[in-house]
Order: sequence, then structure tokens, then C-alpha cells
Amino acid sequence: MDDQNRIFDSGDSTLFDVTMAAPGPPGSLPLSPADLLHRPSGDIFGWTQDVGMGWKPAELQRPEVLILSTLGGLRASDGSPLALGYHTGHWEVGLLVSAAADQLRDDRAIPFAGYCTDPCDGRTQGTTGMMDSLPYRNDAALVLGRLIRSLPTRRAVIGVATCDKGLPAMLMALAGSRDLPVVAVPGGVTLPPTDGVDAGAVQAIGARFAHGQLTLEEAAELGCRACASPGGGCQFLGTAATSQVVAEALGLTVPHAALAPSGQPIWLDVARRSARAALRQASVGLAAKDLVTDAAIRNAMVVHAAFGGSTNLLLHVPAIAHAAGRRRPTIDDWLDVNRRVPRLVDALPNGPHPTVRVYLAGGVPEVMLHLRALQLLDLNARTAGGALLGDVLDWWAASDRRRAVRDRLRTLGVDPDEVIMSPDQASRRGLTSTVAFVRGNLAPDGAIVKSTAIDPSVVGPDGVYRLTGAARVFTSERAAIAAIKSVGPDRIAAGTVIVLAGRGPMGAGMEETYQVTSALKHLDVGKTVALATDARFSGVSTGPCIGHVGPEALAGGPIGRVRDGDRIRIEIDRHALHGTIDLVRRAADGSDEPDDAELAQRTQRPDLAPDPLLPDATRLWAALQQASGGTWGGCVYDVDAIADAILRGSTASADPRTSRRY
Repeated sequence: MDDQNRIFDSGDSTLFDVTMAAPGPPGSLPLSPADLLHRPSGDIFGWTQDVGMGWKPAELQRPEVLILSTLGGLRASDGSPLALGYHTGHWEVGLLVSAAADQLRDDRAIPFAGYCTDPCDGRTQGTTGMMDSLPYRNDAALVLGRLIRSLPTRRAVIGVATCDKGLPAMLMALAGSRDLPVVAVPGGVTLPPTDGVDAGAVQAIGARFAHGQLTLEEAAELGCRACASPGGGCQFLGTAATSQVVAEALGLTVPHAALAPSGQPIWLDVARRSARAALRQASVGLAAKDLVTDAAIRNAMVVHAAFGGSTNLLLHVPAIAHAAGRRRPTIDDWLDVNRRVPRLVDALPNGPHPTVRVYLAGGVPEVMLHLRALQLLDLNARTAGGALLGDVLDWWAASDRRRAVRDRLRTLGVDPDEVIMSPDQASRRGLTSTVAFVRGNLAPDGAIVKSTAIDPSVVGPDGVYRLTGAARVFTSERAAIAAIKSVGPDRIAAGTVIVLAGRGPMGAGMEETYQVTSALKHLDVGKTVALATDARFSGVSTGPCIGHVGPEALAGGPIGRVRDGDRIRIEIDRHALHGTIDLVRRAADGSDEPDDAELAQRTQRPDLAPDPLLPDATRLWAALQQASGGTWGGCVYDVDAIADAILRGSTASADPRTSRRY
């Protein structure tokens, strides 16, 4: 009962000394007769709220700038946790908000701050939380957009975000604020440990332990050390880092902003420069619609290919374009870009270098210098500070900043030109283009594979990866990971094609399956195994992993008709950037040929069903994004398309010839 009494009352009698009124803030609002006669009452009440929060009445007529962020957790003044966040990516972004706010105050503006925190895809791997991951992006973009519109007097918006879904959501909200000056501030990266493995590799310690590659003590130590600084996104070029790169390539950030090391002075300086850029945009009449143009979107796709970025950006870039009212790039657009653009960045997971080295090697502007030389960029695209991209690159090429960061990397024993390579050097090193498009009787609507992440040792001398093997089918990620970790008779055999079906938007919210791909990397037979799924992959995934298979199984896609033991043939041309995935049968001459007839006569697997724990909110997201163009359209909410679909449904249900009577 003592515990219950402590809940009922704390036993502190001084709590009851309650103040019931107090003097109002001193001074008076800087009102004019016109304000009282013509301005909305909300504008004036906003000033009342401002002075109530402590702002000086004499400073109320300064321009107001909204800073939105994905801040999570609660830090003490010394940086220690009072309440943990979901991940390091949003743990320190409050420092960026503070730095931007300080700069705005110095420049005689009024900063406002609002928040919409974000989940961690690493934390939700293999859990039901992953079913909310991609849907969260759309929801957060809506909330952030509402927060922007809910401060009607803001003159500009600064968006601070770091990670896989929070940053794409922020970019969608900024791009959707078409008539406002906007600047994105990427949240940077965490440092790699000197005595451990990166945050991608550490997610495979369970599989490595299961196969005797680690002791319990080694796994525990590696798990403890993976994040060597408390803030920033993961140290590899996954979805978080790629989103930062894309934000800068779109022109939404100041130069040399993406991938800065979190918590360090150069990182805080990004926020200060961004505050200046927001005010400059406002002063010269620039807005989001001047930055996020079709040319800027194309530039972002080019830079994505040069970095070897995450395939998740094939979902996010179309969504940003849609929010901006621009044409959504198609898979043909992506293929055209990837066929033209060489990969130049040799960073994790495709190469040895963590993202902080990419930043010191020159980051996005350094890569763009090479792309400019290849005439692959539109140099007339406008950037966040108001300058044209061509002018930004002219400055960067001769800047002290470029010289200083690259020299810093050299002092640490790393050649910056080994991290960001010239096209000739990249070609000599065997770096291949980033994404290939896959079709076949198991993916009639297409699929994608990060072909540059396939181990060269399993690729033929002609640049083609080939595997024909027996299917092992799973309809849940839990069952797949159990088989991958198994050392018994149900273990994954060499030459297997793992098929993970029913995990697309309708089945599981198009979950990210890095738990599976990271574990496969450490199997003794891992190099001989391929994976195909209607789900998606983390940006840190490697190997012949084919995702986004369409149509998804629960929409009637043929991937849902595959049975254990079926013969599956996969071919991926890393040079031509196309591939096939087919159910095949032996022909009379002993060769394999697609067995379209067998697939056509089959029914869907009897164990195929939406995950029983799929949230209703995710089911709604799946239906809305399907009506809006589906996966290849960026999983967006196209209001006109959704309204038309509802209207058609309402009309059909009202027709006595089609409606049922009860």
C-alpha cells in the first residue's frame, strides 16, 4: 500500500502553496490602428503568446523563422541522458536548432521551434515496429506541413533532420511549402569506433554468434561500441546518409552540409550558415518552388548514382518531387541516370570508408565537381543560399574550406582521392553503377537490385551475376531469419534462392528486411545465396538482393505463387543495369526456360495473408498509396487520385445494378 500511497500523493505539504494570479509581462505590444482594424486576431494573439513566453515586446516586429526538427530524447546540460531518444540520429539535433536560433537572433529575427520526432529502422528491425516505418514518412510529412501552416506569420522555414524516414519526411514538407523560403539542415553522422565495427555490421552479431563466428563476450563488446559519438546517423551510406546527400544535391542545403560529424564545430556551423541562407532567401524573394525544380530533381538522381546510394531513395525522391508539384521520376528515368553516371564514392557498405571520411574528402560538392566535368549536372539549378549551382561549384573548387578538409583527411593517413574518385580511377578500381532494374515472370511490374553491392567474386568476367537454384519460400521475416541462423537440417543450403513473399505494402507495410540481408552476409554459404522479396532493403544491404518485386504477392503478384523447391533463375548485368528473375523449367535440350504456363495455372500460396499484427493505420496507408501510383510512384498520397477512386467507389455502390441489398 505504501507504493500506492506514493502514487496518490507525494507527501510534500509545500505543494499546496499555489499561486493563483501574477502580474502580466511588462511593456506593451507594438500595435498600430491598422493592426487592430485589419489584421487577423490570431496575429495579435500570437504576439500575446510570444511575450507570455518571454520575448521582449519591442522586438516583436522582427521577421519570424520557424525551425522544425525531429529531435528525440531529453539531454541534460552536460549531454547526459535524462530520457533517451529512439536513436543517435535525433539525439543531438537540438544543438543544431539552438545554433540556428542563435544566428537568427543575432540577425534580428525571431526563431520559433517545433518538433516531430522519428523512429529508428535499426531498432525496429525484425519487429512489428517495422510495419510503421515507411508509413510514418507520409504521416510525418503531413504533420510537419501542418506545423508550418500553423504558424501563419513565419517568413521562412528551416528543417533539421537526420535519418531514414525523418529526413525524407522533412524534405517532403519543405518541398511542399512551395511559396516559402526553406532550408534543410542534415543532422550529420556518428563516428566509427576505433575498437569495433560500424552500426551496420553490428546488426549481424546474432547471426554471427549463431554460426560460431563470435563468442558471447565478443558480441556483447561489439554491440556496446558501435556508436562512437552520441549523435548523427549511421556511419555507412545507407538511407539516412543518402537522404542527406540528396538534400544537398536538391539545392535545399548550404554547400558542404551532408555527412558532417555530429556534435563538432563544423557541424554546428552548418546550422548557422543555414539560418543566414533562410534569411537571404526571404530578402531576395526566393522560395521552395525556385529550388525544387525538375532540374534539381534530376541533379539529385545523378548525385545519388555517383554516391552508390540506398535504393530507398527510389521511393523518397519521387515523393519529394510530388510534394513540390513536379513530375515524379519513373524507373526509366532512374535507369537512364544510372547508365550515364559512374559510381565515384567508395564508402561503406560498398567500400571501406565511413561517411565522415566522405565529408572530409569534400562530400557532395567534391562529387559534383567530377559530375560537372562529365556534363551530367544542370548548373543553373538554384541552391539554398540563392546562388546557382555552377557558381557554388566554382567557389568550392578554389575554396580554403575544400583545401582544409581534404588536408585534414590526409593528416589522418587517408588520401581523399581514394574516397571520392575520379571517373577514370573509379573505372580502374572496378566501381560499377548503382541500381539495376529487374523483370521476369516473377516480377512482371519490375524489381530493383543495388547491383553495385554484389560481391565481384560471384560476378562473371562479362559483368553478369548468374544463379539458378531451388526456392526456399517464407511468408514471414521471423521464419526466414530462423532458417538463416539455423545450423540444423532446416538451415539455408548453398545455391538457394530465398523468396520472402507477402511483405509488401499490403502484407507488412513494405517492411525493411536488413535483419535478413545482414545475416546472409555472414553465412558460410552466403555468397552462393540470393534473395527476392516484395519488401524493401536497408541502404546498408549488400549482395544479390532483389526488392520491390511487383506486383506484390497480396496484390496477386506471381511471387506469391512460388513453392519450395521451384527452380528460380536470376541474371543481373552490372554493366547494362538490367536483369531477370524467372521461374524456369528444364527444356528438352537441357537448358532452362521461363515456365510462364506453370505460373499462370497456379493459385496463390495458402499461407499468404497480411501479417496478423499489421496495424490498421498501415493498412490504410497501403490502400492510399496504391491508389496514388504505388511503389514505383513513391508510395505517396495523391489526393486527386484518391478522391477519384473514392468517388468511383461511391458511384458504383450507389448504382442499384452493382450494389447489394440487405
